Amino acid sequence: MGGSILQYGATMALYIIILMLIVEFMRKNYRFASWFWLATLLTFPLWIMSGGVDGWFRWFKILSVILPTIVLGFARVANADNKMGEYWESLKKNWMLWFLYGILFLNILEATIKDIEMGNYLNAFAGFVLCLTIPYAPKFWELENKPNGDLLVYTTVMWNFLYTTWNAAFVYAEGATFFASSICILLAAELYPIIKRRPELYVIARVYTLATHLLIRALAPTLFPQIMNSTTWFNPEFLKYWGTFNFIIAIPFVFWHTWQLHTGKSEQSFRRIKAK
Repeated sequence: MGGSILQYGATMALYIIILMLIVEFMRKNYRFASWFWLATLLTFPLWIMSGGVDGWFRWFKILSVILPTIVLGFARVANADNKMGEYWESLKKNWMLWFLYGILFLNILEATIKDIEMGNYLNAFAGFVLCLTIPYAPKFWELENKPNGDLLVYTTVMWNFLYTTWNAAFVYAEGATFFASSICILLAAELYPIIKRRPELYVIARVYTLATHLLIRALAPTLFPQIMNSTTWFNPEFLKYWGTFNFIIAIPFVFWHTWQLHTGKSEQSFRRIKAK
């Protein structure tokens, strides 16, 4: 289905706003969020019947996002409510931060592998750089005690930008039909922490926008093709240039990242603290 620029702009803007409102609601209502995402597993049969999840990548993608989102939800409850007991205490330990770090690494890696399968080697290189430059846990990761048990990750502006342009290029190649809607979830995750003036909320915004989007696609796979089909946007030459662009900006970034760690400047630069 085609559509005017105005139609796409209005639909995408509305979806971005809805996603940011969902992030805000999930952050503020952390107990509800924990049980909601657990309950989404009950919709598993509908994923199969709708045909919204097919092939190894789709199954791996939705499970590798929904399951960690559930774990994160209960970890937030454990920290925000200062829950006692062996189970709850375990969710407060550093292994949880390493687990979440590993899930982020895994999600980038799986898309990078898919990029290689599709022959997008330069974009895959950018994905590999993103894996290497995720700020280390637990030093740059934490779960707040109060008020909402938020997951805080001190990613850099350049890491966020590279992630956004790399992931957008990946989706453009892997499924151009859903490119417009995928741009929405990427922009929502970028804009939300800017609006809140809390850049450390980027990863938690990304968690909830991606989980929401994948759940919608699993339950109603024809929804986005009906309201914002971007199949005709695909251009193989543009994809090639896009991958090259991501490759070029990834090279200086990995050196800058390494230098920040080597010199100890990462304490300020990653947390966006002005050096005294």
